[in-house]
Amino acid sequence: MDDQEIISVIKKEKICSIIRGVEEEKIDKVAHALVKGGIKVVEVTFNTAGASNMISYMTKNYREDFLIGAGTVLDTETAKIAIDAGAKFVLAPTLNIEVIKLCLRYNVLPVPGVATATEALMAWENGARMIKVFPAGVLGANYIKQLKGPLSQLSIMAVGAINKDSVQEMLNAGADSVGIGSEIVDRNRLENNDFESIVEKAKGIKSELEKT
Repeated sequence: MDDQEIISVIKKEKICSIIRGVEEEKIDKVAHALVKGGIKVVEVTFNTAGASNMISYMTKNYREDFLIGAGTVLDTETAKIAIDAGAKFVLAPTLNIEVIKLCLRYNVLPVPGVATATEALMAWENGARMIKVFPAGVLGANYIKQLKGPLSQLSIMAVGAINKDSVQEMLNAGADSVGIGSEIVDRNRLENNDFESIVEKAKGIKSELEKT
């Protein structure tokens, strides 16, 4: 898949489920629950122990179910590990031009984090065709609307403190997708092996989107 094909999937699905702080041995049950919940785009963050192994596992066993990405990728070394593990897109909370270049070299979609119009344009000029507005929950939906005014060419994933109630607001403001963490995969619930909560929360968010 090239950049545009990956972006098309992300735009179509609108929801990227963020897997953060999950124990490696639980990844199969988490992935299975996400499939049951209707999630088709997932991201494993690299501040999670065993992240590369989890990406490799899902790439091998859930390739047909998910578009799999890596998150919290802060440098080129981590980006290469993520790509080698099978990640098809690479996200960060920050803008790192060298990470963008490395991803493009390996035909993987870079999604750098931005918080200003200057950063957004810099990301575009260096080849990023989707950006991550972070922290979107703090900046607000109106920020995305204003950013899209002069920079309408950008595809946007809104990430950071997004919940069931704010998903549609972000999309209506111009975001093409939202990244959702504990609102779907709550690691505290997983301590009690409550995988069914993932199914319920994912279905709840998906059903809200289908109403519009």
